[in-house]
Amino acid sequence: MRVAMYYNNSDIRIEEMPVPQAGPGELLMRVEASGICGSDVMEWYRKAKAPLVLGHEVAGIVTAVGDGVKRFKKGDRICVIHHVPCNTCHYCLNGHHTVCDTLRQTRFDPGGFAEYLRAPAINVDRGVFLLPAEVSFEDATFIEPLSCVLRGQRRARLQPGHTVLIIGSGISGLLHIQAARALGAGRIVATDITEFRLEAATRLGADVVINGRGDVPSLLRKVNGGMLADLVIVSTGAVPAITQGIESVERGGTVLLFAPTEPGVTIPISLNDLWFNGTNLVTTYAGAPADVAMALELIRARRVEVQGMITHRLPLAETGLGFKLVAQAQESIKVIIEPQK
Repeated sequence: MRVAMYYNNSDIRIEEMPVPQAGPGELLMRVEASGICGSDVMEWYRKAKAPLVLGHEVAGIVTAVGDGVKRFKKGDRICVIHHVPCNTCHYCLNGHHTVCDTLRQTRFDPGGFAEYLRAPAINVDRGVFLLPAEVSFEDATFIEPLSCVLRGQRRARLQPGHTVLIIGSGISGLLHIQAARALGAGRIVATDITEFRLEAATRLGADVVINGRGDVPSLLRKVNGGMLADLVIVSTGAVPAITQGIESVERGGTVLLFAPTEPGVTIPISLNDLWFNGTNLVTTYAGAPADVAMALELIRARRVEVQGMITHRLPLAETGLGFKLVAQAQESIKVIIEPQK
């Protein structure tokens, strides 16, 4: 089978690998759609593990089932989640599924930028979801990233009526806009430094958009009755954006740090200001199976409209172009690879 082998963001090669075989408890899936995630283009994280086949936002058709698999059959339309928790460790039992050691070690073989992938038994048990007829394969590539967004907003305790400021209107920020709207946010304000993404933020549900190069806290007060935001979601790892987010949260509010910085980056923070203002700093990583189930239902019900975020659909041979588009973060939002083309 053909795979898109990652060496670095500028070096993606179409290579041949054997088609994986489904063992006991496992599934083989023909990959129909695979989204490029922002984390796929984090070279500082990926290059040390290269060469490898990336791609974890996947959907396709079951082509083989291993012995013992009862819930799925050949021909089923499914999405597969690469990281799944054990559900029994200290972290899982305390609701922290995404820091579970098992979750961080699980993955599928070889990755979504391939014509086929094998889902290990633990993924089949708790990370494979049947797609309703009204959810297309490309719709399904949003299930995993939306699950991460939903978990983050729950950790940040988004409440109905809250004013939410979303800093960075890439794919994560745009999903945050729609999820916040679906969960009852009052006023949603979004920022970015490119007009293309500010236009997308408006189209996908932001009440107000602000150019991130401006004085965001002051501009936020002007459109929010003199108040800052109850919840600020920083969906970029850029240091100025993080600082801007902390400056834009109202007393007693929460800043959700949704994206990592590059290694070694530190942020100067006044603990006295946090203490006096009652500011909550929250981080989040990944999503758990319950978040995935919720994401699937929101997409099925069209409470989160994902089709409007797809800007590029590319065959497997053009995966390198897809990585370039995502890494440049200019006039692209969601880039989907179709490995069967």
